[in-house]
Amino acid sequence: MPSSLTTGILVLASLPSLSTPQFLAPIIVSAANAASSRLRIILFSHLFDPDAISHTQNWDNVQRLLTYVYVQATKIAQDKDNPLLQIDVLLKGLNAQEALPENIGEGCEVVYRVSGDAIVAALPHALLELSHRYVAAGSNEGRTTPEASEKVNVPSMLPVVALGGTFDHLHAGHKILLSMAAWITSRKVIVGVTDDTLLKSKSNAHVLESLDTRRTNVRDFLELFKPGLEYDIVTINDVYGPTGWDPDIQGLVVSRETINGAEMISTHREKEQLPKLSVFIIDVISHTSSNITEDDLSLMRQTKMSSTHIRNWIAMHEKQHYQPQIQQVDGESKPVERGQVGWISSQDA
Repeated sequence: MPSSLTTGILVLASLPSLSTPQFLAPIIVSAANAASSRLRIILFSHLFDPDAISHTQNWDNVQRLLTYVYVQATKIAQDKDNPLLQIDVLLKGLNAQEALPENIGEGCEVVYRVSGDAIVAALPHALLELSHRYVAAGSNEGRTTPEASEKVNVPSMLPVVALGGTFDHLHAGHKILLSMAAWITSRKVIVGVTDDTLLKSKSNAHVLESLDTRRTNVRDFLELFKPGLEYDIVTINDVYGPTGWDPDIQGLVVSRETINGAEMISTHREKEQLPKLSVFIIDVISHTSSNITEDDLSLMRQTKMSSTHIRNWIAMHEKQHYQPQIQQVDGESKPVERGQVGWISSQDA
C-alpha cells in the first residue's frame, strides 16, 4: 500500500435530520481514499435516541440514509481496487445511554470530522488523543426529504425479527440488511446463515468463508451496531429456518431480490397456523430502486456490493500472487497442486 494511506480511519459526524446526508460526501470520499483496511463512520443524532421516533415508521428514511453513506464509501473502495476495505456505519443517539465504548476507535489512527460540527455527545478519551482532520461540508442541494412510512398499526419496534442469507465476505449490502433488522428490533434478532453444504455450486466456492467465520462476522457486526440486543445466529438448510416453526417472531427483513422467499415463508406459516409476520423490504440496495436519486442509482450500478464480486476479486488476485512450490515426482520437477500443502501466498510469506 502507498505510504500515504492509513490503516484505519474513523469518521464522526452529526445529523440534523434523516434527510439523505449529501453534505457528508466530501468527508466520506476523503476518509475512504485515506483508509487501507478499515473505515468506521459514526453518525450522531437526537433522532437515534431511544423512543425519539418510530423506528418502523422511519424504515425507508433510515435505510436510504445508510445506503447513501455505504455507497459513497464503497464506490471509493472499488475505484481503489480494494473491495476488502471494512466499512462500518453506526447510528448513535446523543443521550448517556448511547455512550460510545472506549475501544470504538480500535484499529483507527486518524479521526475525520466535518468543519464546524460540534458533536454534543461525550466522546471516549482515547478518540480525543488521536490525530484529527477536518473537512468542509458539501452541499445538501437535491437531498431527499424524509417522509413517514405508510405502515399502519405497527409498533415502533418489534420484539423479535428474523432474516437470512449467506453473509459471505460481509459487505455493505449485508450490513445494511443487518443494521435495519437491528434498527426495528427491541429484544432479539435471529439471523439464519446458510450452511456450507448449500453453497458448493457458488462461483469460486474455494474462497467462500467457512460457516463459523460467517456466523462470527455477523454477530460481531450486530454487537457493534446495536449492543444490548440478543443475537441468535443459527445455521439454516432451507428457505424457512426458524421462521418455519418459531411462533415468537413478529418481523421478517428481506431484500427486494428475495421477496419470493418471504412469500414462501408467509404461506408456510399460515399453513402451520403460526402468527403472521410483518415483512420489511430493503429496497434501496436494488439497482433498479425508485427510492433513491438518479445520481445515487448511477453510483450503485457502479458499486459492486456482492459476495460474488468479492470472491471473483480474491480468486483473480490469488492466481496473480500465489507461487507454487516445486516438488520431485518420479524424478521430475512438478508444481504442487493448488490446495495441497506447499502453496505459499504473498500474504503468508
